[in-house]
Amino acid sequence: MAVATAIKVPYVNLGAQYADIKAEVLERIGALLDSGAFILGDELAQFEKSFAELCGTKYAIGVANGTDALFLSLMALGIGKGDEVITAPNSYLASGSSIALAGATPVFADVLDDMNLDPAAVRKAITSKTKAIIAVHLTGRPAHMSELIAIAKEHGLHLIEDCAQAIGAKLDGKHVGSFGTTGCFSLHPLKNLAAAGDGGVITTNDDALATQLLKARNHGMRDRDHSDFFSYNSRLDNLQAAILNVKMRELPRWTERRRAIAGMYQHGLAGVGDLLLPNDRGGERAVYHTFIVQTTKRDALKQFLADNGIDTKIHYPVPIHLQQAAAYLGYKCGDFPVTEKQTATILSLPVFAELTDEQVMHVISSIKAYFAS
Repeated sequence: MAVATAIKVPYVNLGAQYADIKAEVLERIGALLDSGAFILGDELAQFEKSFAELCGTKYAIGVANGTDALFLSLMALGIGKGDEVITAPNSYLASGSSIALAGATPVFADVLDDMNLDPAAVRKAITSKTKAIIAVHLTGRPAHMSELIAIAKEHGLHLIEDCAQAIGAKLDGKHVGSFGTTGCFSLHPLKNLAAAGDGGVITTNDDALATQLLKARNHGMRDRDHSDFFSYNSRLDNLQAAILNVKMRELPRWTERRRAIAGMYQHGLAGVGDLLLPNDRGGERAVYHTFIVQTTKRDALKQFLADNGIDTKIHYPVPIHLQQAAAYLGYKCGDFPVTEKQTATILSLPVFAELTDEQVMHVISSIKAYFAS
């Protein structure tokens, strides 16, 4: 049954983000077009400096996308054929595909109720071939880093952070992207800090690794005329950096708005039906790239909300280990019960910063109406 209202709530509205900054963005783009500095220019250098300062790392290296950030990190660490890398099966495909693209074998470990890696499951997945763990800060909530760091140190493993959904998130006062060997960020248009196209960043505190990565993103070149090793073309465009430099200033405001919307959901939906709601745990400052509720009535609730003008999504309906692309790894249904249970119950509510309070309250009242009926 639909609630009588004309309110529409899209899942995203990418254009709305530019309402207050469009003139400045166009001015910077115009200046860049006049300069002709399109590749590895001043805008990129400024962005990398600001991004490193935000994350509290020595280096931030702009690359073409978040997948390349993961892949180049693995390559720079010498991880490849015969090696295993442990990650979560409930993430976006890139968390697993980057491992395969590097020539290594993705090994999955199940997750906890908060959708982040279960450290105990990670420990059980370690073999003599394991070389790294990719910890995914899924939904913008920091993974259980203290436990994962301890496991990595105990077994001599690299710890790579997949921060694609978590720019600005903190754990015990420390930014994601500063815990591991590298932090890997996506700047895809749907992310909390979004380019007008694809983009990515790698953060690190390792001097030698940073030097290697700066070459690895640019054909292995140490200068204009000399290449130290064959590599890829994966540079963050100066044009995208110009746009991102404007958006970096707005990121704290957008993050606080996302957190405020999350707070409205947490307060308004507490105790409603069988909903399981995400909440910051002790020491955690989440950025809510997605606000994912869990309910056994997911499909019916999703349809009810659609009937009431509210768009929702599922992130993600098919886990990586059950994708056709991963069939060669030999996983099957039942291997990761928490992940697989969540695929049937998760529902992402709209949480982008430009939502109005009226729209958020419409989502809340509609969910209450569904469970009341």
